[in-house]
Amino acid sequence: MSSNKIVLIPGDGIGPEITSVTLKVLEAAGAKIDWVERMAGESALAAEGEVLPQSTLDAIHEHGVALKGPCTTPVGKGFKSVNVQLRKAFELYAAVRPVRNLPGVETRYTGVDLIVIRENTESLYSGVEAEITPGVVTSTKVATEKGCTRIAEWAFNYARQRGRKKITAFHKANIMKLTDGLFLRCAEEVHKNYSDIEYDTAIIDAACMRMVQDPTQFDMLLLENLYGDVVSDLAAGLVGGLGVTPGANFGDERVIFEAVHGSAPDIAGQNKANPLALLMSGVMMLKHLAATMNDDSFANAAERIKAAYDACLQAGEKTGDLGGSLGTKEFADAIIARL
Repeated sequence: MSSNKIVLIPGDGIGPEITSVTLKVLEAAGAKIDWVERMAGESALAAEGEVLPQSTLDAIHEHGVALKGPCTTPVGKGFKSVNVQLRKAFELYAAVRPVRNLPGVETRYTGVDLIVIRENTESLYSGVEAEITPGVVTSTKVATEKGCTRIAEWAFNYARQRGRKKITAFHKANIMKLTDGLFLRCAEEVHKNYSDIEYDTAIIDAACMRMVQDPTQFDMLLLENLYGDVVSDLAAGLVGGLGVTPGANFGDERVIFEAVHGSAPDIAGQNKANPLALLMSGVMMLKHLAATMNDDSFANAAERIKAAYDACLQAGEKTGDLGGSLGTKEFADAIIARL
């Protein structure tokens, strides 16, 4: 990336609302970004006749980085998921979900600080299914050495960059000896080049039990696609839900930062939505820009925003879903006031 141009996809439902206030906070923090707005989801379908227009794909291809609000893919009408299409179009093979306790957001757990790394292109989640005969269907679990190796390399490199000490791979290789076995063998081989980072494995059903007993025993989690889809949401539930967890999808050349929750059409336009997940994803984006563009101003803006929303939450200045009384715009204004 060589310019400050970022693709912005407001999305559907509450998407435009939370996107609008997120941009307001980013600007107030001094993040100098030229936004290139494009459409996806139901709004794109209504305006351009498809849920993921070529103009959106072209913009992401050109600029390399996007910030995306929640998009709705119509159910039962033959349209492919916007998120899945984006991952495939740009080989966004590494999904990253940081999960941490936030001040002022009380849950059953304290001290949670996880990063979930999910392989984004293979496994049962690929949707390779067939009807063998009437009443008999199969779903094919796909694992490749290339896919397993590159997600392991990405995870260990990310752990080193972020100062993380341990990666735990969740698996079911005791039953799926070939697919999950390959996943583990590739991770073990990659780990040989990262002796500074501890590595272990855990059978996924027992690991999920351990997570809800004491999530602080884990640092970074490495999972294949379907396991990662489930466990990343489980982990979010430990700290307050999808409304307080950011997300990003990385490829070698493109990256999309996004709110991982739904578009919540039932509260759209009512100034009730919590913009925190998208704002936190925006903070992740600023840190990425700081690293790739060697520009400390983005890192400074990210730290200021993080400190401001932490302070707001600690003081009880939060939206209704978190037990507060502020609306979407008022929460953003409170964060800006603390900048």
